[in-house]
Amino acid sequence: MGEVLPARSPRLDAARSQVTSGGVTPPRHRRPRVFARVVVLSAVLGVPVGAIWALLAPAVHMLVVAEDRGVVLTTESLHRFDALAIFVGITIVTGVLSAVAVWGMRRFRGLGAVAALVVGSALGAGVAALVGMGVARLRYPDVTGPAVDTVIAAAPGLSTPLVLVVQPLAAALVYLLLVSLSPEDDLGVGDGEDPPVVAEPEPAEGV
Repeated sequence: MGEVLPARSPRLDAARSQVTSGGVTPPRHRRPRVFARVVVLSAVLGVPVGAIWALLAPAVHMLVVAEDRGVVLTTESLHRFDALAIFVGITIVTGVLSAVAVWGMRRFRGLGAVAALVVGSALGAGVAALVGMGVARLRYPDVTGPAVDTVIAAAPGLSTPLVLVVQPLAAALVYLLLVSLSPEDDLGVGDGEDPPVVAEPEPAEGV
């Protein structure tokens, strides 16, 4: 007598379809939302970064030589560079940590992730600069009508807008470094993995 093969189970077909299509990578429609969150969170992160910079950056002390004129003291001229260096250091650290955090999102690694990281870091640096200078002005408000020969403290500032490039540049370089160090061709996302093999039941032998 010939062998009688059982009918294919619909549950088995459903399981095979689920493993093949949805078990390896997240749905494509989720990626834009995740990348948008990366951009928003990176931009919001600029608020505490700017506040920290405002608390660390030193004020610039000036000698009032006329009613509406002041001269920066000789020893205080370096504080402008100090404020700039502190901002650069904080944004470098923020960019590195952001890159590591985005790299940890294993299922979303790739060009979309690095693009969201760079855009978000650039926005975050801009937010940090605005918030930082705003908080600094609150700490060191403008003095109206200071007396001549008195020393006043001026709020620190950023002398060049090029500092806004540091954070996204650091984030991109660290992310690319992690990409180059990844031992997996697909960066561990799983797009190139073969779906797991689902064992089929043994065919029943006829009498």
